[in-house]
Amino acid sequence: MTIQWFPGHMGKALEQIQDLIKRVDVVIEVLDARLPNSSSNHRLAELRRTKPWIKILNRHDLADPIVTKAWVRELELQTGVRALPMSAKKHADTKPLIKLCQAMAPKRGKPGFPVRTMVVGIPNVGKSTLINTLAGKNMAKVGDRPAVTTTTQQIDLRNGIVLSDTPGVLWPDMSDQNGAYRLAVSGAIGDNAMDSVTVATFAGEYLLGRYPELLQTRYGLQAIPGSANDLIVAVGRRLGCLASGGEVDLNRASEALLRELRAGKIGRISFEEPTAETAQ
Repeated sequence: MTIQWFPGHMGKALEQIQDLIKRVDVVIEVLDARLPNSSSNHRLAELRRTKPWIKILNRHDLADPIVTKAWVRELELQTGVRALPMSAKKHADTKPLIKLCQAMAPKRGKPGFPVRTMVVGIPNVGKSTLINTLAGKNMAKVGDRPAVTTTTQQIDLRNGIVLSDTPGVLWPDMSDQNGAYRLAVSGAIGDNAMDSVTVATFAGEYLLGRYPELLQTRYGLQAIPGSANDLIVAVGRRLGCLASGGEVDLNRASEALLRELRAGKIGRISFEEPTAETAQ
């Protein structure tokens, strides 16, 4: 199955971001710490030019900590880029971001001259959660489905920082289907654009190769399943995803595996690691 997903409002959003980026001091890009390359909109990098750029590795508490450290080192090899792992839901995690914005725009942050920042990122990556945590109240819409934010809004944090919230944007060309499937596994792609069994099979193959011990511990498996399909069946039996006759309902079992994976119940898992190519 080929995954294609590009809601109509996203084309307009790219135009808005292209215009707004000229008038901000610092860009804050929110990434999923479990897949920093696949969750980065590569079109945004083209629009950046020399603008100071902070890459937030959100949901770092769900990601493999060793892999996250490697991503921070790799991302900060780029000139003018800083990487900051955090959980956008935790106020304590977001405090360093304010100081970092001020440090990256030292001529701003004075009365009448706030640091103008723009928060960007793909759908369902935690942009609005970050903004609400920074603001201390619900200034941006939050949901557990992609594409909740659909318009641009400006928020004054009243601490020398002004944020511009932007709609989540995915690039229209999803020719990298491995990246598309990683996005689907993470929950960034709408359910109507994916088949749960196919996506869970993709996830299962990766987990069996990279994190088999976590699977064995979570689901009490006596042996590591030999295939992704066997894993889905084993998870389905463990979680009671049964159809009439006691057979495992593959759709329900696949959906359950993806829910568990996205919620971090299997363990701290990263879906990709940095290489010279992916860190660009």
